[in-house]
Amino acid sequence: MNGAPDGTDLPTGILLAAGFGRRFDPAGARDKLLETLPGGRTTVAWRSARTLAVALPGALAVVRPGSEALAQELRRAGCRVLEAPEARAGMGAALRAAVAATPQARGWVVALADMPWLSLELVRAVALSITTPDTIAAPWRDGRRGHPVGFGPHWREALLQLDGDEGARALLKTQPVTRILTEDDGAFRDVDTPADLR
Repeated sequence: MNGAPDGTDLPTGILLAAGFGRRFDPAGARDKLLETLPGGRTTVAWRSARTLAVALPGALAVVRPGSEALAQELRRAGCRVLEAPEARAGMGAALRAAVAATPQARGWVVALADMPWLSLELVRAVALSITTPDTIAAPWRDGRRGHPVGFGPHWREALLQLDGDEGARALLKTQPVTRILTEDDGAFRDVDTPADLR
């Protein structure tokens, strides 16, 4: 898989959808990403994937092997799907797999599949903030970093070193981040427990 299959100069969207969601259901019987959002028309996964796919056509979603129903939902929303065995190890491993699968990308905008209230405008704002190869960009409000996070192509090798569940947090703590000031609650709101869907 290569990056930017639509031929634009935009970075590649990556949707991390390989988590186990144990805080949502410790027994593992319910996949929070396949839960229906209030209103009853779309799932958490579909809404998150649709936003990213519309903002960044050709976006790539990462799932664990055996997630057929989830993969189908993500494809239906417009994402390509990467089934990555190493994604079982956590968010960092899933992100590494997606970056490895998109060697021609002009950067990456990394979103989380359990954040269905993220706006299209904010995803585009992060993408358009990647103006140099070494840019890192993210939404910011009241001293807090939100999602999605954008990385210029300079960070490819660093992202390929990620492992486990830490994600790119260490990179974000040690490097300058272009702050996109926002009041958009969707950048900070996720589905962690069943109460978050009420």
